[in-house]
Amino acid sequence: MKPTPFHVGQDLPPLPWERRHCEAAAHLKAAGLPWRPHVGCFVWDRDEHLAVPSPFPERIYFILNLGHFVQLLGSPENIAAKLIWLPTWHQARLLAQTLGISNQTVAALWQRGAEMGPGEELLALYELLQQALAARR
Repeated sequence: MKPTPFHVGQDLPPLPWERRHCEAAAHLKAAGLPWRPHVGCFVWDRDEHLAVPSPFPERIYFILNLGHFVQLLGSPENIAAKLIWLPTWHQARLLAQTLGISNQTVAALWQRGAEMGPGEELLALYELLQQALAARR
């Protein structure tokens, strides 16, 4: 069966596809954000390690079958090393709890959320994660 690519002009994206979100996620990875590749994660192939075309813009992939990615990159460790995880809002929220970011701090994002665009909330949450990771060093 031939895959149906994401249509930027028609489809509602499950994540913001802007380069700044990808770059913010790359900064999280560089800051030591823990990640074990698993089903349900979006990843960015910044350095073009995957030979197969992406159905999404910006070389973003969704891990639906981890075994397929292991076949392409060799191991879960290689996946984590070569790809950049793009946490969804929900995943970022769970990470915030894990990193000790208070619910009140996250709630403050929601209060500002009415003034932000849809992708801005996720960027703000990534920034909170970045700050928490920096504080752990």
